[in-house]
Amino acid sequence: MAGGTGSRLQPMTKITNKHLLPVGPYPMICWSIMKLKEAGIHEILLITHEEYIDSFQKLLEDGAELGVCLHYEIQPTASGISGGLAHAEDFVNGDKFILLLGDNIFEDSLVPFIQAFQKQKSGARVLIKEVKDPQRFGVAKLNEEDRCITSIIEKPKTFISNEIVTGIYMYDPKVFEYIQELSPSDRGELEITDVNNLYIKESVLQYDRLSGWWVDAGTHDSLFLANQLIYEQIERREGS
Repeated sequence: MAGGTGSRLQPMTKITNKHLLPVGPYPMICWSIMKLKEAGIHEILLITHEEYIDSFQKLLEDGAELGVCLHYEIQPTASGISGGLAHAEDFVNGDKFILLLGDNIFEDSLVPFIQAFQKQKSGARVLIKEVKDPQRFGVAKLNEEDRCITSIIEKPKTFISNEIVTGIYMYDPKVFEYIQELSPSDRGELEITDVNNLYIKESVLQYDRLSGWWVDAGTHDSLFLANQLIYEQIERREGS
């Protein structure tokens, strides 16, 4: 997913999509693609708004330079993550799949989490992370014994937990049925938290924890942090 207005990153996002801003030596979106490739996923659908799709296609073309096969889909309006995901149904074609938000920059490999999801008979799986500012995200209430999430509260006004749901989701094809059941939130969007809570009602939303660093690079401060962490990672690799 590479949509959104990027309002928290203005004025830069007045002229470009936030996922095209630099993080380290690459545009932000490239990190998601490289993480998927590393996990053995080569067929990738990029969903964005019509005004930006030419820029992504000019930058990434068919994905060959990154070793993947890229497809493109337009999200006509800013209808939220679930609204954008709805446009992936034909591409997914009844299979399980992984959804990444393109502004999530993270250290961990996706391999063990995808392997766990492949063993999961049905339902969904999300990755969670402990953060200092949970009020910006969907906060997860956990049942540690059964290793499941009991509820997700989007941007809570009072403290619940520091455990938040990151923008890394794995779904079975039933997700598209759930999206059809949604009503727009107060923001006028179809919220991905509402989808996840429908999985929770069926007791089929499982989770794993990210152990390495994770950044939602959607603000000036977090974009700066993402750049710092990526360059530190590059320096460590080059020094080893």
